[in-house]
Amino acid sequence: MKFANVDGQRQTAQPGSRGTCPECDRTVIARCGEVRVHHWAHEVRSNCNSRWESEGPWHQAWKNQFPPEWQEVVHLASDGERHIADVKTGDGWVLEFQHSFIKPEERRSRDAAYSDLVWVVDALRRKRDLPQLESAWNRGRPVRGNQLLRRVEPDGCTLLREWGGSPGPVFFDIGEGKNLVWLLPKKAGVGMYMTLVAREMFVGVHRGTASDAATDFHKFVKEFADLAQQFEALLRTQAAYGRTAFSSLPVQRLRQRRRYPL
Repeated sequence: MKFANVDGQRQTAQPGSRGTCPECDRTVIARCGEVRVHHWAHEVRSNCNSRWESEGPWHQAWKNQFPPEWQEVVHLASDGERHIADVKTGDGWVLEFQHSFIKPEERRSRDAAYSDLVWVVDALRRKRDLPQLESAWNRGRPVRGNQLLRRVEPDGCTLLREWGGSPGPVFFDIGEGKNLVWLLPKKAGVGMYMTLVAREMFVGVHRGTASDAATDFHKFVKEFADLAQQFEALLRTQAAYGRTAFSSLPVQRLRQRRRYPL
C-alpha cells in the first residue's frame, strides 16, 4: 500500500516508519529498499487485502496520475465490508488498476461494492494476452464500417473471456504511448464490443482536465453503449428480414478521432 495512518495522518512510506493499515487497523512497517517501490507492509502477515503487498511500478504509475487525496480511499460497502479504492475521482468514479491475477469472486465483490467502477487491466502481464487481443480486434466486425468500434468474439482471447462479463467499463493497457482498448460493459442480449481511447483522454476526463466535450464519463459510457445496442438491434432486424441496408448510426464522435491501429 502507498499510504498508511501515522499519528492520525495519511503518510507515504518513509525509512524506519511504522503506522496502521487503513483497512484493518493492524500495524504496518515501511519497506524502503532500493529495488521495489517504497510501500507499507503488514508487520504480521494479514489477509485483510493481500493485493496491497504486491503493488509494482505499473500500478503506482497509474495511481500517481491522480491527486494523492483521490488515492487509496476507504469505502464501506452496503454489506458492511470495507474496501480501499485505488482511486476515487472527484465525480465519484472508482478506478481499480489490476496487474496481477484476480480471483473471479474478488472481482465480483468489488463490482458489487462500487456503483461506478472502472477497471484498468495490464494487458502485457502474460505474453499471450496482447497477440490474442490484437487478433480479436482484427477479426472484429466494425460498426457501420467504422474501424474504431468493433463487435468482437471472445474465442481465443483469454482477456476477453476473463473480463467479458464485467458490468462496468474495462480498459486494457497495452503499453505506454499506446491507446487503451476499451471493453464496453456487458449488457443482456448485446454482444461484446471494443473501441480505442487515447490514454491522455482517459486520464483527462477523470481528472476533469480533458479538452474534449465528453468530460462527463457517465455520458461518455452511455454514448458508446447506445451505439452497441443500436447495432445489435439492426443485426437482429437483418437476421429476421434478410435486409442488408442499415440506417445511419450517430458515429460523429468516432469520426472525429484518428484511426489508431491497435
